[in-house]
Amino acid sequence: MKFFPSPIALLLVVATLVLSACGTPPPDQLPRPHPSDIAELSREIQALGAGISAEEADRVARISYEYPLRLAVAYEVEDPPYIHNIKVNNGTKPRGLCYQWADDLEARLRQEGFTTLELQRAIANSENPLRIEHSTVVVTAPGDSMYDGIVLDPWRNGGRLFWGHVTEDHKYPWLPRDEVFRRKRARLLAVD
Repeated sequence: MKFFPSPIALLLVVATLVLSACGTPPPDQLPRPHPSDIAELSREIQALGAGISAEEADRVARISYEYPLRLAVAYEVEDPPYIHNIKVNNGTKPRGLCYQWADDLEARLRQEGFTTLELQRAIANSENPLRIEHSTVVVTAPGDSMYDGIVLDPWRNGGRLFWGHVTEDHKYPWLPRDEVFRRKRARLLAVD
């Protein structure tokens, strides 16, 4: 007698293999940032404006690479971000939603008391009902628009920093967080 698995069984096996291939390494095994990666981010931050302190840019770059690795351990990240979000939302993981990564990274960076840099917040997908909103930290020169800054996104890669210029981050259409909140309040008031 030959055994032929049902289509549902085959689908479950394939889904398990695909999801396991998308797994992330345990947080304590995430790759450490290479000094050249930190130096490159620091150079890009310094290039945001003539008055930016090289020392402050170095600190932002180092903290932005290293602190999320500590958060990944604290958040018990073992899965890709969307799977981890499900686990946070159902209570099996303590933290790790994108806004929590952004809140915690911003709070850590603010402890440094930067004077030649500014931290701003951005949200993507707030106007797209088919995509989940995403929050991040943006570093700029003082007084500059968020659109002139650099995205510091630890959520996207589960603790490994993604960074890039706001206008060149084609995966996420960033808007200033205050603008998103203002639009949401206006919609709520319009409904009442």
